[in-house]
This record gives sequence, structure tokens and C-alpha cells, in this order.
Amino acid sequence: MTWSGEELDLKAYLARLGHTGATKPDLDTLRTLHREHVAAIPFENLEMMLGRPVPLDLPALREKMLHKRRGGYCYEQNLLFAAALERLGFAVTGLGARVRGGASVTRAVTHMLLKVEVDGEAFHCDAGFGADGLLEPIPLRAGAETQQGEWRYRIQQEADGVLVLQTEGSDGWFDLYAYTLERRLPVDYVVMNHYTSTHPRSSFIRRPVVQKAAPEVRRRLVGDQLTVARPGRAADERSVPVGELMDVLDREFGIELDADDSAELIRVHYAGA
Repeated sequence: MTWSGEELDLKAYLARLGHTGATKPDLDTLRTLHREHVAAIPFENLEMMLGRPVPLDLPALREKMLHKRRGGYCYEQNLLFAAALERLGFAVTGLGARVRGGASVTRAVTHMLLKVEVDGEAFHCDAGFGADGLLEPIPLRAGAETQQGEWRYRIQQEADGVLVLQTEGSDGWFDLYAYTLERRLPVDYVVMNHYTSTHPRSSFIRRPVVQKAAPEVRRRLVGDQLTVARPGRAADERSVPVGELMDVLDREFGIELDADDSAELIRVHYAGA
């Protein structure tokens, strides 16, 4: 199996998601699992903040995200999701994207997403983009548009054939990332992950980034700044005092650190010691 689906503890995965429905490899199951995964497993880069490597093998992903109240970033999330889909009989292809997000320069391909085929149709799936990310799959074709909760998404095609996932905000459509249909293998993500989790210019090694998408709200904790965004109104922003950090991680994002990791995160990134 390409995505190590045979190594997945499927029962633990479904329990983590709170999934009690069907598991047939059909569109209803794909939509449900995507939605439940995004709701249950938050986006976070705390391993990097704690000075640890980010392993992408299935046993490590299983231990972190299924047996602990932890999340992960794009490679961790989508590799776990791909393993589950593969185990259930879906046809899954890995893709790579250049994150835009308002950048004025062309960035490297450092984001992972998935193409999943169901009944002859391809769907763009991504359980690992954080607060602005998809809640459910979107048809993988130019012009596809979808309403997911309070948020709108669409796929546009540029002159060179590049596809762009966009979300609609108060100022109109906003580019999230651009990608092609070039197939990526697990080893490709190992290389991307090494850069993203270790390179001095990577934004993910500078400060904690914790995010969670939901149908009516987008939550972000970047450094010590908590932002809660809802459509049609100004975002709520505030600084999180050190004493509230663990409660915010738990209450807003469903993340639970043990005592040693909590103390280290505060020491290195919040107390300035």
C-alpha cells in the first residue's frame, strides 16, 4: 500500500473522529470522514517548538494523533488521512502545492494535499491546511465552487494550467495555494517536511502555530495571539497570558500537553527564559 494503510489502527482512527457511520468507499463516507477529521484533529506545529523532529511514519502519526490529544501539520494530517482512505478502499494520490496566502513572491512546493477518486470523479481533499482550509472535499476541476458552513471555496485554473484553491473573504476571493496534478509519493513529503520543520527560513520553526477550522468560526493561535474569526464581522483578537495558555490549547483547539511539554513550551516560547 502506498500510504501504509495496512499499518493504521482503523478502529482508533474512527474513534478519534467520533465516526459511527458507514465506511464504504463512496462519496458520502469521504465527505463525512473529511469533515470529522478536520473537526477532531487540530493543525499544530508544537513538536518543532519543543525542539523535536517531526516523524512521518505511520506508527508515529498513530501514536501522536490517535492515542494522544494532539494534532499535526499538513504532512502529518494528510498522511494519516490518506492511510485511512487507502485502508477503506479509496484511490488516493498525493499532490503538492505552493502556499500563496497573500505572498508577493513564488514560494516552494511545501504543502501536501490529496486527490481522491470516487465513482470516476476526482476530488480535492485536504485535512491539513488549518483555519482557512476545506471542511469537506471539493470536486477537482476548474470552476468548482462550494459552500461549506459559512465559508465559500472555489478552484480556479490559470493560463499555465495551475489550479488555485481560493476562499471568499470580505475583500473578495483570496488565493490559498496553487498546485498541479503531478503525483507525489511519501518520500517526497519526507523531503518537504525536512525543509519545513528545520530550515531557518521556514515560518513554522519561529513561533507556535495552532489552528482549527469549523463551519462557523476559524480559530488561530500564532505566538501568543489568539484570533477568532466569523464571517461578516471583525475578528476577535487578544493576547494569551502565559497562565492561560494550556487552557486555551485545550478549550479552543482540543490539544492536551503533558506537564513536561507544557513547562518546556512556556519556558522557551512564552516566558522568554
